[in-house]
Amino acid sequence: MSPGDPAGIDAALRSLLRASHHLPADQLGTVVAEHARSMGAREAVVFLTDYEQHALVPVSGESVPARGNLPIDGSAGGQAFRSVAVVRAPEQEGMSRLWVPLLDGAERAGVLELAFGGQVSDDLENDARNFASLVAELTVTRDLYSDVFARLRRSRPMTVAAEMQWGLLPPLTFASEPIVITGALEPSYEIGGDTFDYAVNGRTAELLVLDAVGHGLPAALLSAAAVAAYRNARRHERSLPEISAHMDRVVADQFPGSRFATAVLARLDLDTGVLRWVNAGHPAPLIVREGALVVPPPCRSSLPLGLQRGPAEMCEVPLSSGDRVLLYTDGIVEARSPGGEFFGEERLADFVIRAEAAGDAPPETLRRLMRDVMDHQAGQLQDDASIVLVEWRTGRAEQFLV
Repeated sequence: MSPGDPAGIDAALRSLLRASHHLPADQLGTVVAEHARSMGAREAVVFLTDYEQHALVPVSGESVPARGNLPIDGSAGGQAFRSVAVVRAPEQEGMSRLWVPLLDGAERAGVLELAFGGQVSDDLENDARNFASLVAELTVTRDLYSDVFARLRRSRPMTVAAEMQWGLLPPLTFASEPIVITGALEPSYEIGGDTFDYAVNGRTAELLVLDAVGHGLPAALLSAAAVAAYRNARRHERSLPEISAHMDRVVADQFPGSRFATAVLARLDLDTGVLRWVNAGHPAPLIVREGALVVPPPCRSSLPLGLQRGPAEMCEVPLSSGDRVLLYTDGIVEARSPGGEFFGEERLADFVIRAEAAGDAPPETLRRLMRDVMDHQAGQLQDDASIVLVEWRTGRAEQFLV
């Protein structure tokens, strides 16, 4: 089958889809390479991102060329991952290579390397995009009932607390026409009490960032119970103060002895841009608007979850089209350099502003931000750190259409 032949991509997609119904995870690399040949590819290799998003890790298999890990910063595959765009490598020895992002919706799973003989036409590049879309879906669905990819993506052992937190997280990135939501947390392999959650229900986005007191498994257990209570009340369509009260009761009943969690629970109307939130002893949201930091009007915070004595006060601010909202734990802004300097709100906002000006996609902004926070502390994270970046009507959802 010659590259770019319409019958080739149709055959590749149909045959891969048929094979997918009973495809075990450990056969993904082999099956992708086999069916990529139907559209003229001489080589095909799936790469998945590691948990820290520092490297792209190859998925091996029969007839799959041997590959090593690729740095996300400093490789053609990494460029495709960072920019969420197809990258064409220069032709070498009669072979042309495409690096195509693997996207589950807006979630970056990795990249697909495809090698063809001769030049790659625009039609063939479009075929590669369609093929990569199916490969991304297969990667995500296989991951639901196998440990193969979870093991592959780890560069070192993960604690039980981190295992629990990663298992509770929603996809790290979501995008639709009016909104982009993306989150990040560190340390990837030892995270304890920090977490986040979100849901987009019709024309409403629900958001949570939470920091449970303590470290390790005790903090993760408290965090997991609080998130479950949050989802339970949210799915019963409670108001934000009611959700906060429900979470408070669960934490107080199950974790006595002054155990608590701080949190921000937020709700964004996707049509009007009105942002409402409840603050339970947590850093207040920050807004970045037209290249400047905007601090919302003062709003009384309640006590942390598990210690509350009355209903929480609901805060409200109207967003402007193009605003970016930052919800984060204190491990971000209180990250301290060896000389004692805090990372701080201004540095956080400035980083987001510069990343937006550079054209970085929101998940790439947070990937780089977390590295900057780690570098600020000379690689020694003193506390868990998590953050959610919300963009309203920025037009950036188009960035995830590869």
